[in-house]
Formats: sequence, structure tokens, C-alpha cells
Amino acid sequence: MPATDPYTVQLAPTVHAYVQPDGGWCLNNAGFVSDGGSTLLVDTAATERRARLLREALLSTGAPLPRTLVNTHHHGDHTYGNAVFAPEATVVGHEACRQEVLAAGHQLHLIWPGTDFGDITITAPDMTYSERLTLRAGGTEVRLIHPGVGHTVGDTVVHLPEHGIVFTGDLVFNGGTPFIPMGSLAGSLRALDLLRSLDAGTVVPGHGPVGDPSVYDATERYLRYVAELAESGHGKGLTPLETARRADLGEFAALRESERLVANLHRAYAELEGCAGGSPLDLVTVFGDMTTMNGGVPVACHA
Repeated sequence: MPATDPYTVQLAPTVHAYVQPDGGWCLNNAGFVSDGGSTLLVDTAATERRARLLREALLSTGAPLPRTLVNTHHHGDHTYGNAVFAPEATVVGHEACRQEVLAAGHQLHLIWPGTDFGDITITAPDMTYSERLTLRAGGTEVRLIHPGVGHTVGDTVVHLPEHGIVFTGDLVFNGGTPFIPMGSLAGSLRALDLLRSLDAGTVVPGHGPVGDPSVYDATERYLRYVAELAESGHGKGLTPLETARRADLGEFAALRESERLVANLHRAYAELEGCAGGSPLDLVTVFGDMTTMNGGVPVACHA
């Protein structure tokens, strides 16, 4: 199988992860829990075609179509495919996730106008929660936990305690650069503490291959690197772009999407200036600076 083909990993008798290599822009992970009688799906995909591939992969395991669909956050790569499964599936998410899905609309179309997203009907969660919610898929307990503002304002951690499995959403990128301009640097570090406290041995990140708790350490090292860069650059009166262009990425140079550094510095600068996590940034400036970091070439949607 070519490395670019999505693949399904069985994590437990009733649990599968759905991984989309290379895990770059617009290539997220999903997963599902099913006992053969009922199914709960975690996230979808950025395009109609990819959401239908996910649907086929799910059915190929013998699982029925989901009655419940959980979104880990509002970004289109995780939610654009909701309409492929709704209205048969009830879409569940944090209350802020619902608000952000509706506010964002077809945002990915604006960022990547050349991408064939297919027929995308924006479908927000119609069941929401504020802090914690417990669901069941067959006999499996599925705990939804809001970690506070992290990757976004409406993140959900999906924890399967009896199997020691956690779906982190984009609180974790395995092999890719974390991305926090719509969330919080400090909040992302707190979310990692929460994830560790769940003591799950199997970690399904929002992007990249399935891993173990060591992915938390790698994510934390990067976030603390961003914090140190931001403090130094901000103290010298440098812009986030100037700080990013002067930075030595060191061990983080091998991560995909290194241009995200400048976006993350924008968030870190905002927090140094007293802005609350999740407060809106100028995304035109953020993506413009990433284009500059990318050698003048806009970041590309891999879907």
C-alpha cells in the first residue's frame, strides 16, 4: 500500500483508528468504536471524497454506519465530512465547537480555493456539552472531556478508559508541527497534563501515526521552545515573523509544516501581551507570515 493511502488500525476488538498519511495540512485522523450493533465515529475528513473513503473503510470492518459522530474540534479537516454521516448520525461536540463550526463556515474553501472539497454542507454538532460527557457505543464507555482552550476553544478529548485509548484531536501532532494560533500556548501545555493523567497507553493524534504517551513529551518540548523564543523575541521588540526567521529549529527542523512556527509565535506574543487564550488573531496576517516562511509559496492542502 502506498504511504499516501489512508489505512485502518485495529486498536482493540471494538476500536479502530483511521490514519491519513502524510498527516499534513488537511490530512487528519479519525476513528470509530463499534460492537457490530452500534457505532460511534470520531471526526471525519476535509473533502467529500475522503469522507466517503472513511465511510467505506468503516463498513469494511463489519461495523454499521454510526449513530453518533464526535468532533474533536471545529476545523474543517475534522468536520467538513460530517454531512456524509448526518442526519443518521447525531453530531456531538463541545458547545464552543458548534459555535466555531457555524462561524467558520466554508473557511477551508477560502484558504485553499484550488482544492476540490466536493459537496460540503456545513454540519455543526447538534448535541453539545460544556465540561464532560459520557457516551456508550455498544458496551464501550466513551468519555468526552473538554481540556479548556488548547488547540482551539472547543477541543474534545475522547477517552476509552477500559481500553487505555485516547483520541487527542489536534492537541497532538505526531511528526508534524503543533498549531495553536486559534487556541492557547499555556492551555495546550495544560491539556498535555490532562492527557497524561488519563494514563492511556495508546494515543491517536489528530495527525500522524498512532503512538504512545511519548508523543506528549515531544509536543511539550516544542511548545516550551516556542514559549522561550517568544519571550526572547518579544523582549527584543521583534515581530513574530522576525523571531521565526532568526530561529534555529534544531530538533524540530524534521517536523512537517515548520512554517507553523510563526503562527504559533503570534499566539505566544498575544499571551505575553495579556490576551486571553482563544482570542481572535488576524488570520490574514498569520497565513501571510506562514507563506513568507514557506519561501513565498502558500501552504498547500494535501487532501
